[in-house]
Amino acid sequence: MSLEKLAEKINSAANAEADEIINSANEQASEIINSAKNEAQKMEDNATEKVNKEIAQLAVEVVASAKQTNQKRLLIAKREELDSTWKSVKELVGSGKLSGRKALLESIVKEADNSTNKGMILKPVGIDRGVLSKAGSSFKLGDDVEGLGGFILESADGSISLDYRFDSRLESCWNENIQNVSNILFE
Repeated sequence: MSLEKLAEKINSAANAEADEIINSANEQASEIINSAKNEAQKMEDNATEKVNKEIAQLAVEVVASAKQTNQKRLLIAKREELDSTWKSVKELVGSGKLSGRKALLESIVKEADNSTNKGMILKPVGIDRGVLSKAGSSFKLGDDVEGLGGFILESADGSISLDYRFDSRLESCWNENIQNVSNILFE
């Protein structure tokens, strides 16, 4: 065999071996790339799943927060309306425009004018002094007191005081009927 043929054979074997190494390297590279792509896809899927869960949780929290804010605003609005109604009622009762005011005062004086309260001083709310002075009771009239209407009975020595003012009666009535008022206003 000649040197040339030996060189060709070696060259051919080297080329075949190089091709085999290159093919093997390409296959390994392809496997590595596929494995990396699969791993990247898994990471992307996991990240997407995590983000979707966080979005869903955030959506639930935002909706709950919005509901709570709306409930709070509704309660505040209802409270403001009840306060406004209470203020209007107090203004009406304290204004002297209350229908049946004179009859109400006369009935309260009649209720208070009994033997237990003899000798007490009737201290009227200023707005009702005229009506109470003509009510025909056995009470002596004293100084005016603050209030929406009515009067206070006080013993001569000041040790006993009975409140017949509209303020306390109105507040008691309001507290007993606030649920009914609320139902009328908001249902």
